[in-house]
Amino acid sequence: MSVVPKNNAYVIANFKETQVEKMVPGQAVNIKVDAYPHLDVTGTVESLAPATGATFSLIPQDTATGNFTKIVQRVPVRIAIDQQALDTGLMRSGLAVVATVIAKTPED
Repeated sequence: MSVVPKNNAYVIANFKETQVEKMVPGQAVNIKVDAYPHLDVTGTVESLAPATGATFSLIPQDTATGNFTKIVQRVPVRIAIDQQALDTGLMRSGLAVVATVIAKTPED
């Protein structure tokens, strides 16, 4: 059984470790929902996980066994979906999305 609070839905986006350098909580996010391609959904970065997804996996990859290929890790980023999108009643648990964080550089 899964319990999903539909008025507090969120996205967990797994960004490459090379993409999170300028991400901070509070940044705006554009979300494209595959099921509703014409729906404009926005959100806000809530938090970045304290470790990569591989760290928390059931069977973490062991690179000490001679596998010296560098593999880009994924960092889970929690994104709150704005209330306007939640009010449509269309957001469902498990939908595929593409999340684009609007990261600002210090010069911006």
